[in-house]
Amino acid sequence: MLSSEKLARINELSKKSKESSLSKEELKEQAELRKEYLTVFRASMRDTVEHVRIFDPNGDEVTPKKVRDIQKRRKMN
Repeated sequence: MLSSEKLARINELSKKSKESSLSKEELKEQAELRKEYLTVFRASMRDTVEHVRIFDPNGDEVTPKKVRDIQKRRKMN
């Protein structure tokens, strides 16, 4: 998870870029922070999807095969 300080800095740079222009250093910092944020977000989303089990109204599991295969490989199921 991204630290609250980094999230605050992302928001601060975003607000500043809307009000005025950012310096080259700030643009570089903003790009690095966004890249780090997206990496953390994607890993979290992947983890969530890989732990999901889907059941139909009859109670039968209908989790996609690709996800079940990942769960078997990681011995989650």
